[in-house]
Amino acid sequence: MANEWSTFGADLHLELRGTRLRAGLMDALREAVRSGRLEAGTRLPSSRSLAADLGMARNTVADAYAELVAEGWLTARQGSGTRVARRAAPRTPALSTPSPPSPPSPPPAGTGRARPGAPVHNLQSGTPDLASFPRAEWLKAYRRALTDAPHEAFGYGDPRGRPELRTALAEYLARARGVHARPERIVICAGFVHGLTLIGEVLRARGVRDVAVESYGLWLHDGLLRRAGLGTPALSFDERGTRTDELSGLDGCGAVLMTAAHQYPLGGALPPDRRAAVVDWARASGGFVLEDDYDGEFRYDRQPVGALQGLDPERVVYFGTASKSLAPGLRLAWMVLPQGLAEEVAAAKGAADWSSSAPDQLAFAEFLRSGAYDRHVRAMRLRYRRRRDQLVAAVAEHSPETRVSGIAAGLHAVLALPPGTEQATLRAAAWRGLAVQGVNRFRRPAVPPTLDGLVVGYATPPDSGWQGALQALCGVLPQGDLTTG
Repeated sequence: MANEWSTFGADLHLELRGTRLRAGLMDALREAVRSGRLEAGTRLPSSRSLAADLGMARNTVADAYAELVAEGWLTARQGSGTRVARRAAPRTPALSTPSPPSPPSPPPAGTGRARPGAPVHNLQSGTPDLASFPRAEWLKAYRRALTDAPHEAFGYGDPRGRPELRTALAEYLARARGVHARPERIVICAGFVHGLTLIGEVLRARGVRDVAVESYGLWLHDGLLRRAGLGTPALSFDERGTRTDELSGLDGCGAVLMTAAHQYPLGGALPPDRRAAVVDWARASGGFVLEDDYDGEFRYDRQPVGALQGLDPERVVYFGTASKSLAPGLRLAWMVLPQGLAEEVAAAKGAADWSSSAPDQLAFAEFLRSGAYDRHVRAMRLRYRRRRDQLVAAVAEHSPETRVSGIAAGLHAVLALPPGTEQATLRAAAWRGLAVQGVNRFRRPAVPPTLDGLVVGYATPPDSGWQGALQALCGVLPQGDLTTG
């Protein structure tokens, strides 16, 4: 049989063949996308509308849409409807015989150099589920904050940030992260990078030559410190984490940058004896510990690991951010500073760039005071834990020899790979439309390569793409194979 529908003023013809309506509809949609008749970004009719036009049950159309979303042909987002994906690609076929990942096959002769297309599935770390941003609650907080805001809030104000937000943060951080904070020692900044830039400038002005860093971390942070004129010697690591005992042997080192609660990206928490050791070093040397508590709210399997800052607020600079708990686009982060640094950092911020929107700060203060932030974090903690558990279960089933680590907290996991296979696995992932990062992308240049693995951000994909992303991931793991029931 043949049916057709018209949507948004454009005549689109679907040829539905066979007696299996769902399969026929899926085949017709795939062909329409493959041929270019449905261009990337085209919004499709709702399942209810299309079902009425084609004389099908709504569930039949909804199931077909969901399957095509999982395969990567379509995307679905609340409020935006179902659309043709920017790069539609067929689902990776299940392998009848498990095999390790291999480099992509060469292109046919005469076709030039082939390249993988744009990613269909994003498993890169560092971004939360943006579709879960609490828009309604945020809008309520924004309205209340603007209604109650004093007139002077729309002026230049204090470079440290709005007092309403600094007061709300001081209470929240003491309760949730064990941070000793007073509002006058908090400086609001436009993200962790902004805060680290300010600290680097202040430390260099104080005569600090080097800021030690962990063996693995974001290369961007090294670059910011180096641009401030600071060296970045890397501390080695072992099975217990970063070797803090090496600090005493670094002449001229005035600070150390650490992710003590959840090392990024390897995932472990710094053991108690090493936490104490790094603070003892700071006291003895007059240095500072720069604590990046980037995802401290998300711990799943045991009691939260408190902030290092609680051990000595006068030697630890605490960095927090809303980028993981809410969204990076808010550009809201904060530093809790020792008394000796607070005025210098505020002066550096005021002299360079104010950077933080007063209405957004007021809204976030209201969001914290109302309890909406706590409710959102609790809900997202449950959501991410389910994602993590599904990831661990899928890997255990389809690649049982792959070890998953760094899963007690945060928004990402590390999947160990056989030595020497990381680059081949990344190439195979790219050809399957999967964006994922290798462990060695985060290795400091001076650190010898000793690990191979994938850093998998399980918070990033929307619900509609999560199963497809898991399928693509398992398809590139050693002896990996993901079939659907």
